Amino acid sequence: QVQLVESGGGLVQAGGSLRLSCAASGSVLRIGAMGWYRQAPGKQRELVAIISQDGGTNSADFAKGRFTISRDNAKNTVYLQMISLKSEDTAVYYCHANVRLVSYWGQGTPVTVSS
Repeated sequence: QVQLVESGGGLVQAGGSLRLSCAASGSVLRIGAMGWYRQAPGKQRELVAIISQDGGTNSADFAKGRFTISRDNAKNTVYLQMISLKSEDTAVYYCHANVRLVSYWGQGTPVTVSS
């Protein structure tokens, strides 16, 4: 019903920056909160940041001061701007959205930070 497609991941040196995008398509009326999660090898999936429909945000402690989540409701797109990347940020980053009480996940985009 709803498809989420992430883009923008890749390989970056420690201290560098990346901007991730997630575009929603399909039955995208009344998209609620959107967010980014990540999963490193051998680790549980964890919240990176979330953003409400009206722009309110919350983020994990590791993301504060380095990662910024934003959204463009006209484009049904959520972004994650990441700066000062560390090797510990290496993970697959997943987009999430709530649409009419249903949760949707993207396939994920890998981010690799080399030291």
